[in-house]
Parts: sequence; C-alpha cells; structure tokens
Amino acid sequence: MAHFIPLKKLPSSSELVQIFTKEIFRLHGVPNVLVSDRGSQFISKFWRGFCHQLGVKLSFSSAYHPQTNGLAERTNQTLETYLRCFISDAQDDWVTLLPWAEFAYNNATSQSTKFSPFEIVTGMHPTIFPSSFSPQNIPALEEHLDKLRVIWEKTRLNLESASLSQKRAADRRRRPPPVYHVGDRVWLSTRHIRLKVPSMKFAPRFIGPYTILRCINPVVYALQLPVSLRIPNSFHVSLLKPLSCNRFTRPDSPPPPVVVDGTPEYEIESILDSRYVRNRLQYLVHWTGYGPADRTWVSSRDVHAPRLVSAFHRRFPDRPAPRPPGGRSSRRGCCQGSAGAAGSPTRHPSSQLRGRRPLRVLCARSRRARRRQFRI
Repeated sequence: MAHFIPLKKLPSSSELVQIFTKEIFRLHGVPNVLVSDRGSQFISKFWRGFCHQLGVKLSFSSAYHPQTNGLAERTNQTLETYLRCFISDAQDDWVTLLPWAEFAYNNATSQSTKFSPFEIVTGMHPTIFPSSFSPQNIPALEEHLDKLRVIWEKTRLNLESASLSQKRAADRRRRPPPVYHVGDRVWLSTRHIRLKVPSMKFAPRFIGPYTILRCINPVVYALQLPVSLRIPNSFHVSLLKPLSCNRFTRPDSPPPPVVVDGTPEYEIESILDSRYVRNRLQYLVHWTGYGPADRTWVSSRDVHAPRLVSAFHRRFPDRPAPRPPGGRSSRRGCCQGSAGAAGSPTRHPSSQLRGRRPLRVLCARSRRARRRQFRI
C-alpha cells in the first residue's frame, strides 16, 4: 500500500522520524525491513539509532541502480503519470490531487498480485461513491478472516509466479556477472556521473581504473575513488567493467609529482576553461596522467604555466581572462600571458584517494616538465 506525503523540501533526520511516526507507524505499525536510497537523512546516525531501537532492519539500495527498490521507483512513475493528466495549467494544485491519486493507486488491481493493495490489507474494496442499491451486511468475523487468509495465499502464489515470469524474461538478456576480488582494478561507467566536460555526448563511457576495496555483496562492490568525485563509492556490478591490460592501458598509478624547491608540484596537461569565483580567477585543469573525473578548478595564482594560459586564451578569447594591471574590475580582459605569481600551496584533489594522507602540492610544473610536455 502506498502513501503520498507532500513536503516543501527534503526532511532532516528528525523530521523524517516525525513523518514516519505520523504517516506510517500510526497506520501500519513497525515494519521488519525498510528499503531506501542513500540519502543523507537515511544514513544519519539519528535515523539509524531510531530504527535500531524499534528493531527495524535498514536496507540501502546501491548507487545508480534503481532496480534495487523497483517497487518504489515504479510507484513514483505511476504517480507522475496521474498528476500529469489531472494537474492544472499553472501546476499549483498537485497537493490537492495527492489523496485522490493515493486512493486510485491503492484501489487498482496489481498485475503481479492480481489484487489491489486495499484488498490485500483489508480484505475488501472501499466504497467509492454512494449507491442506490441496498447496503450489504458486514460479513461475520470468521468469514472475513477466512477471506483474508485466502487472499493472502493467492497473493503469495501470484507474486511468486510473477517474479519467476519476470526473472525468466530478464534472464534472456542477462549474462552471469563477473566475479571481482579485493585489489582488482575496474573501469567505472559514467552513465550517472557528471564529468567536467563541455558535452556528455562525447564524454568517455568509462573512467578509472579504480581499485576494489571490498565486496559488499555478490553484485555490489566498493571502489577506491578520488575525493574530487564526491559520490558514494559502492556500485552495482553492471556499472563496472574489468580492466584488460594492453599497451594502451594507463599506468598502474598516476605519475608522481615533480619536486621544485622542496615542494611537490603536479604537471598540467591542458587548461580547459576559466571562471571567476568571488572575484578570483580560476582555471579548469586537466592533469597529466589523470582522467576526466580528476579535473579540478584551480586558482590562477597557483597555475605556473604561462604558455598554456596564453594558448588557452588565444583559442578561447571570450572566456574570463586575467585583468590588466590598473584596469577596471571586468571579468573579461586581455590575457597577459601569465597566470600570476605562485600562490600558497593547494591540495590536488584528484591525487588524494580515500584513506590516504593528503599532500601539500602546487599546480605548477618544473622547467624540465614544461620542456618535456612541449616537445610532445
């Protein structure tokens, strides 16, 4: 049975407890298992502690794999279809339509169970509108309980039959998933990851390779990701691809930094974009030996590559450039051929893997590294 609850914004963990108590516990009691995504309110200590005290087992869906909680995803699609048909042109009355949508959904016969949610829970369909026919007598308690038992048994059998039928249909297009082990290196699909590229249409389909940290279950693995990605590190096996080593494969590890005056500095392969943030110029940097997922925005003061900066602004004259000395505070100015003097050390986010101690680095390159790059 579904319940549609209108909210102005995503609730906090404490608000989630109040909503659960008012809308779920009040009507159905304490569930045995709760399946949810990995939203911050669902993985918070407050919510985990609340469910632990009630004896509720929490089950989280894997990232970018909606099939884990397919029933909820399908219910959301059905609700969107209903609202799309009945909502006003101003689209401001969807809250008033939710009770009608909830009743229609719970009173509709399921293709899998062959019963409606109302019939499964209460054993009967509720009256929709008054009828001119004489009201029927309420069945006796034992007769009502027997009817409920029959409905539950038929529901269980229909669900098993539908599950087997759906599994056979899905298995026709499936292959056994590959088995990975801790320490294996795999490619990660970019299907649900926004990369810092002008167009995702021409973006790489896989990034990495990344090392497997642990096996959560036979179809979900945790990867060692760079901090710059800022996404959950557990993925369904369908989003992973085994690494096949050949002469085109990237090295096992990114190139080490070049030490200049006692400071480790990473080599810049190219500059892709520029912007102003809080009146300070930044460049989108592609690091030598790293993938598109490791591109980072770096302050212009920390980019010690004047030739690359000049080449970037010659190629993209409309992008924000360094302001001329003594000029107005315009975000677009002529390029001076330099990104400014070296600033204070910054961290290279793409080089920091989870669980490792961060390094203090600069974005600049040594003269030897510059000559090596421009010879290429």
